[in-house]
Amino acid sequence: MDTTLRDGAQTRGVTFTLHDKLRIAEKLDELGVDIIEGGWPGSNPKDEDFFREARKLSFSHSRLGAFGSTRRPNVKPSQDPSVNALLKADVPVAIVFGKSWILHVIDVLRTTPEENLRMVADTVEYLREHGLEVVFDAEHFFDGYRESPEYALQVLKQARDAGASTIVLCDTNGGTLPFRVGEVVRRVRREIDTRLGIHAHNDCGVAVANSLVAVTEGVRHVQGTMIGLGERCGNADLTQIIPNLALKMNYSVLKNSEGLRKLKDVAYYVAEVSGFQITPNYPFFGVNAFAHKGGVHIDAMLKNPRTYEHIDPSLLNMERTLSVSELAGRAALVNHAAKLGLVLTKEQVASILEKIKRLEAEGYHFEPADATVSLMILEAVGYDVERLRVRTWWVEVLMAGRITARAVVSMDIDGEAVTEMAEGVGPVHALDAAIRAAVLKRYPQLESTQLVNYKVSVIDTKDATAAAVRVFIEFSDNGNRWATTGVSKNIVEASLKAIVDGYSYKLLVLDGGVTSRSQADNGS
Repeated sequence: MDTTLRDGAQTRGVTFTLHDKLRIAEKLDELGVDIIEGGWPGSNPKDEDFFREARKLSFSHSRLGAFGSTRRPNVKPSQDPSVNALLKADVPVAIVFGKSWILHVIDVLRTTPEENLRMVADTVEYLREHGLEVVFDAEHFFDGYRESPEYALQVLKQARDAGASTIVLCDTNGGTLPFRVGEVVRRVRREIDTRLGIHAHNDCGVAVANSLVAVTEGVRHVQGTMIGLGERCGNADLTQIIPNLALKMNYSVLKNSEGLRKLKDVAYYVAEVSGFQITPNYPFFGVNAFAHKGGVHIDAMLKNPRTYEHIDPSLLNMERTLSVSELAGRAALVNHAAKLGLVLTKEQVASILEKIKRLEAEGYHFEPADATVSLMILEAVGYDVERLRVRTWWVEVLMAGRITARAVVSMDIDGEAVTEMAEGVGPVHALDAAIRAAVLKRYPQLESTQLVNYKVSVIDTKDATAAAVRVFIEFSDNGNRWATTGVSKNIVEASLKAIVDGYSYKLLVLDGGVTSRSQADNGS
């Protein structure tokens, strides 16, 4: 069960837009995640909007779940707004958390241990009567079990007897070590025959290990987030747990093996929209995860890749990098070109790789910006990727009762000079409006192209307000999605690059209106 959209959204510094949440949910479904915890209905308007809009999505595999608490003390479930919000969310699964640590029952809920047991049973039973599958999260279970094993187990039994399909043991404070998790899960399995789950936090740096140990002891429901997002030190990282379960422990985790190859894309997408970057040494998916440097290692790798790699990187859609060789990134580039119907020469591959390395040194990040890479490939083989060429532009922001931005762009569109002005709520919005106005005169089919996601990442914060920024823009048109990126010390200039590339990609690749310089030179 993925809880990126709920627990992950509680990460300090992370704010998902409604579009972000819907798009992440779609990607998790494509990945093959069984349950997607979408949020906490009734706690905030954004989550309510999410569940309303999510009804319009067609999931091929995943079931959507809503998160909530047990009823309040001395209040019937039917009269508790938070419990009934789970019904209004109109989802098949309710994830209900209840207290299993007496300290929380007395000091936080301000009620009796007996009433807390009734709260658990009443809530689960009420939701089951209304047709929902209930996953019960026993909050602070490991802390509660340490203090009072009998009471913690009583809480689980109340949820089981009331009809919960899964009972999740939560290490909410993240302070339990793997050996202790194994001991407790073994004891619980002797008492509880319902399917057990694990929900680990990473405050001691062992959330992934705790989750894997729990599985070895019989747990069959694992909760976590993409790239380990979550409150404080984060949740158990599904981006690491899934490959370990599938490739190291031989469990069937996602709906098929193709899901493993999609995990990289989901991880990098969540990283981009959350602003939490995947570090170079990140397990499985960091750029250094399968990178090799040094004579002895390189020599051995060329003879047999198993000498210094624990798995075949292609299983995860990753690539081996030999830092002293021109082979770095070659396979990915050739594969990307093949998807465009192109075959690259060795010289073209070398030229593109050199450009990519130079741009990455400037702060570019091409992993999620597939369209920007496509344009580089097209340019290398002779296609005219600058049919939309901005000659000059300026933007001003006015404050006269309200803030208004105005932009003027002068462009060459297929050799024809066009100048347009537009206003917007901000400089980037105004610039996009001006570019669209200019381009639509020549290409009215771009009317349906929408800018659906816009993110800015500061590349080096030590330069403060003079720091370079990386802009990530996602576009959508008739079911197609693509993304571009731009880098500059000027946020408007970085945005300009990404916007123009996004529209150019639509014309060149999706519409097939490609004019090759080499073809033109041949008179074709």
